[in-house]
Parts: sequence; C-alpha cells; structure tokens
Amino acid sequence: MTSASGDSFPPTLDAREREHLVQVIKDWSIAYGLAVRPPPAVVNNDPDGILAINAPVTLFPSPFPKSCFEEARAIQRAYNELYANISRDEDFLRDIVQEVAGGDDFIANLWNVHLRVKKEGYVQSLALGLFRSDYMVHRDDDGLQIKQVEFNTIASSFGGLSAQTSLLHKHLAQTEYPLLQDSSSVSSLDLPPNESTAGLAAGLKAAYDAYGSATSGHPKCILFLVQPGERNIFDQRHLEYAALRTGVPFVFRLTFPDILARTRIDPADPSRALLYSPPHNPSKTFEAAVTYLRAGYGPGDYQTDDAWEARYHLERSRTIACPTVLTQLAGMKKVQQVLATPSSSELEKFVASRATRDALLRTFTNIFPLDATDAGLEARRLATDQEACQRYVMKPQREGGGNNFYRGAIPEHLKTIPEEHWGSYILMELITPPPVANIILRNGKLEQGGVICELGIYGACVWDQADKDRKLIYNEESGYLLRTKGDQSEEGGVAAGYGCMDSVLLV
Repeated sequence: MTSASGDSFPPTLDAREREHLVQVIKDWSIAYGLAVRPPPAVVNNDPDGILAINAPVTLFPSPFPKSCFEEARAIQRAYNELYANISRDEDFLRDIVQEVAGGDDFIANLWNVHLRVKKEGYVQSLALGLFRSDYMVHRDDDGLQIKQVEFNTIASSFGGLSAQTSLLHKHLAQTEYPLLQDSSSVSSLDLPPNESTAGLAAGLKAAYDAYGSATSGHPKCILFLVQPGERNIFDQRHLEYAALRTGVPFVFRLTFPDILARTRIDPADPSRALLYSPPHNPSKTFEAAVTYLRAGYGPGDYQTDDAWEARYHLERSRTIACPTVLTQLAGMKKVQQVLATPSSSELEKFVASRATRDALLRTFTNIFPLDATDAGLEARRLATDQEACQRYVMKPQREGGGNNFYRGAIPEHLKTIPEEHWGSYILMELITPPPVANIILRNGKLEQGGVICELGIYGACVWDQADKDRKLIYNEESGYLLRTKGDQSEEGGVAAGYGCMDSVLLV
C-alpha cells in the first residue's frame, strides 16, 4: 500500500531527522498525556510512582483504506444494538455458556454470579456498553475488505490515548513533516478527526443521567474500577477528566481488590444503592450511579473468593454496571463464532433488518467451533494438521492480549487440553492484511519495517434489559483506535507490550 501521494512510505529519514523527530514526539507526548508508566524492563524501581514515558507510538500515521475505515464507522451503531440485544437474551447466553464452561472455570463463575443475582432479583435493569469492534483489512482476489477480529464488551481501552495520538500526528503534519528532506509522501495527509475520549465520556454521562435521582440522600458519582499498579493510567485519566467536563461532579478510582472494603449496600435499602467512601476522606459518602470496569475482565483479577463476592456485590446493586455480567458474557469469542457461522440463523434473532444483517455479515471472517458437531470435527482436523493449522488462530474466551495460539502452536496446545474441553475454544481463519511500513518508537528505541494495523471503532450505548421492544436509550459511534505492531508479531495488545499507538492516514 502506498501513501496518498503515491510515493514510498514512510519517508526516508537521516540520523539528524530521526533524532529530532523522536525528541519532538517525546516532549509532545508528555506535555499532552500520551504517556504510560514505564515497564519494569525500562525502570526497575519507581515506588513513589513519579515516572512516566511516552506511550509506544508510530512516527507517522499509517495508511488505511478510506472505504474500509468508513464502513467500519458506519456499522458501529448496528454492532452496539446487536450486542445489547444479545445481552438481553439469557437463554441464548446460557446455551453458549454451557458449551464452553466445562473447560473454562472463569466463564462458569461469571454465569454463577448472574444466577445468584437473578435468584435474589435484580434491582437495576439499565446497562451501559462502552464497546470496541476491532478489524483488520483483508486482501484477497476481490480486493480489500474490512474483517472483524473481535468485539470487546469490557475494558475497551485506549480511547484516551487514541485521541491524543491523532492530535500528535496532526501536530507533526503541520510542523515537522514539511521540513523533512524526503517529504513528498507526507506532503498532503488525509487525517480524520478522532473524538474517542469525548465520545466515550458522553456514553458515561448518558448512563449517569439515565440512572435518575439518588435514593440514599448522598451525591451521585461514577466509579472507575481499575487494577492495582495500573501502567495505563493516563489513558483512563483522560476519560475521567472528560467525564467531569460533561457535568458529572464526582469521578473516583477504586482498585478491584478494594471493592468490598470501600463500598457497601445498606441492608435496609430495598433499592440497594451502591455507597462509596473514598479512602482519603472516609467521612464522605457517595452513591455510585455508574461503575465502569477497567478490571475484572480476566481470571487474574479473581484470585480469591472475595473477588467473586465483590463482583456479585456490584451486580446485585443499583449501580449501572459497564458491563453487566451478561454484557461481558456477550463478548465471548464463542458468541462471535455462532453469529459468523454461515448456516446459523442466530443473527436474524437479534437484527430485524435484512440490509443491516448483510452489512454485518460482510465484516465477518470464517470462524469455526472446536466442538463435536460436524463443523467442529472438521475444524479439529484443521487445527491438528501441521500444514492446515498455519492458516488459523485459536482463541479462548478471554479479553486482554497474549491469550491466543497461532499457526503451529495450535496442535501443540491442544495436546495439553482434554479433548472434551476443546469446545471452549474457537478457530478463526487468519486475516491477510496488505503490506504497510512504518517506524515505531518504543521505550526510547526505534523499530522500522513492515507493520500490521488493527482498527478499533468505539461505540457507546445505554439500554434497558427489560425493554421487550429492544429500544436503545443512547446509541453512538464514539471514535477510533489504530494499533500497529511489527509484521512478525502475532499478538497486538499495547498494554501487553506487543503493539503501539497509531492513527489513520486515509488512502
């Protein structure tokens, strides 16, 4: 793929230009919060949490087909509605959970949280989704197409840093790229605006407003649930500050292990308002209208029984959870596989419009079960064949990065799993992206060569689980994320150390 001008991309930089551009990026990134806490490999000891470095980022925006970018943005509201409807269908999710829970204790435990609250009775039917649908460009004989990698229903990160990355590249396009000796390929750049921070904050505000009045007599707030020692704190802070700018008066951070210590539900309160007392001023009490989970998406956050009690505590309260347990379960890879199966009628159950279904189907890639059905048995043959497996990635029901098995690693991993548990995985055909090149700045070092780009489109929606008409209270597309990794890397998570921040150069 070439740049908009048709010349080679990225521009050739001499040593002085590289050094200058790197310094500009470092300074701008710290000044505007395009930053992360340093990893242990860079700084061994920072007990006071005083250090920050620029987030891994490309020196230039990466070329991306305009038609694919526009298609992904245009369909996000339909994806929001699809996954809201899936979260409403308890029977559908129960069937999916039963298929995978035997080999996946984490999924089984999430479902048990739902069953416990259902037995007692839910007091909050409203739900907030801050989603992200991830895509790669697929190249085949029919040209370039957008294909979905996954749909994220919990802790869809980097909305804050993504907006800053777009601003960084626009700043460089105005001030630095024109001064390069080899500037022809970056002389005229089509850089789309990116309102990911504001868009996600607007979703939080919509849920905060939908919550209504506090029942406890205490002021309302939004709670961000985070992991201890979070390196990606500035991404979250951008979203916190943006939520405050919308008119939400109080936004607090609470680490996942401290939920039970810092929040309570008055046993005499039938509404089960979730009350929060900040550790820096425990005499103050707030009613959590919205609880936004940036933790709790994987088994690592549930090392004790108290952690599962904490999730149950949240789910049974009046707070609007983002996500609810059912919404988190809707993001299982098995759900994606069932929807993408050509012979499946499940998509029709959730999407009434034939035109919308066709638009969604165009974004699906080939995904197969690894169960004992005919399709699953054929997928097992492919997954265990040393040659055939080279075209696939095998995925568990996980969010985060670093969980998948690629190509030749698939049959080796299957040997370690009892065959009756293979159905807790799905097999996805690898997407073949067009060649792109860029330069990555990571931990002060430059990496140049071929790269693979993954586009994420954010969406925000609020809905009532009990609404039989399946209407949405709020539904918006909310900006984008572009993550880029070296073309020899399998995984793409930025926080996991595989990818970097990037922005879109439309071509």
